[in-house]
Order: sequence, then structure tokens, then C-alpha cells
Amino acid sequence: MQLDHVTLRTADLDGTRQFLEDLLGLTVGFRPNFSFPGYWLYRDGEPIVHLIPSGGAPVGRDAETIDHVGFRLEGYGAFRGRLDATGILYSTMDLPELGERRLFVHTPGGILLELVFRDDVETN
Repeated sequence: MQLDHVTLRTADLDGTRQFLEDLLGLTVGFRPNFSFPGYWLYRDGEPIVHLIPSGGAPVGRDAETIDHVGFRLEGYGAFRGRLDATGILYSTMDLPELGERRLFVHTPGGILLELVFRDDVETN
């Protein structure tokens, strides 16, 4: 089994689309003619992120929700440099025991994205 896609509800549909295109290099592709707006964002010919509008209402702390979405990428140093150059705020987590480094960023609507890199890591 593998994860097919993630659907993100956002109050800022176009801003989130543009953010994910710029940040992750995703591209808008075919989407069936649903009765509501949205985008399917593709990577390597596959629609991996679906964006749909939300009412923008906050979710209560006791509601079940997805905490964050993680993407595996390559080129940690260059990617972090790009975040610095564009002024996108992020936090880091290095896990040398897993051979991973992670960057955490938020979409314009506040969705947490975890960016996982397995390169540029020294393991002991």
C-alpha cells in the first residue's frame, strides 16, 4: 500500500496553490469537473495534492484532524537556502539516528508541512 494523495481544505485556495507550486514545484493538472472549485497539484505525472475550499472556520481542539502532511524531498541545503532567500519562516529538526533532516513550514492558511530530507546528513 502507498498513500495516493492528500486533500487540503483551505480558506485561501489560490494562495495555497501558488505557495505549493513555488515551494514544492507542484503543477496544476487535470481535475474532474466537480460541482465545487479546487485544484489537483501534480508531481511526476501524479496528482498528489488536492486543494478544496473551506469555510475558514477553526477546528476545535477536541476534533479529530490530520496534524500535518510530510513530503520527502532531496537537496536539503539548497532547499533551506531558498527558504532563507524568500523569507519563508521555518523550523528544523535533525534526526541523525534516522539519517534525516526536516524542515517545517506553514501554508498561507496555516497547514503544517513537514519536508523530510535524507541527504546532507552525517550519521554516526
